[in-house]
Amino acid sequence: MSKLASRARLFDIIHARSFGYGEITLASGRKSHFYFNLKPTMCHPEGAALLAELTYDALRDDRLDYVGGLEMGAVPLAGAIAQLSWLKNHPIAAFFVRKKPKEHGARLAVEGLAAGETLRGKRIVIVEDVTTTGGSAIRALEAVREAGGDVVLVYTMVDRDEGAAENFEKAGVAFRSLYKASEFLKS
Repeated sequence: MSKLASRARLFDIIHARSFGYGEITLASGRKSHFYFNLKPTMCHPEGAALLAELTYDALRDDRLDYVGGLEMGAVPLAGAIAQLSWLKNHPIAAFFVRKKPKEHGARLAVEGLAAGETLRGKRIVIVEDVTTTGGSAIRALEAVREAGGDVVLVYTMVDRDEGAAENFEKAGVAFRSLYKASEFLKS
């Protein structure tokens, strides 16, 4: 399937499984009359494959070492992208950032790294399912920077166009998206 056809097919899956109208409170605290819940798309076999394929294609020239982000939205994305990157002979490892470090065990904020493995000096992309103001991705970005990683990009599946680009610019990191919310609002 061509990249254009893959993008159109994924749009249809997101529209059917993950987009809707109705009063909702977003993670940012804002109210909205429409919503995206990408979990049903990320857990759908074709949806997961297309998200990984299109994201990998968008990122493959960025010379990345790691892909990750804040739990829960980034976990299935990072895992699928890492798996596909291995199959494409261009491995990008995955990790995730806990919203709150566990109170037992190693008490890690950044998970998925083996003993002795570090993000220090590595080129990293933070991925997110849906971005409004960017607060969740900025939390992940801060944890990665604290661990010594170099966040070169934040990449989201859907940008709601409600301030994230400006917030990432202030944080000194590039921001791109696969879709804009306006594409779904027009359909």
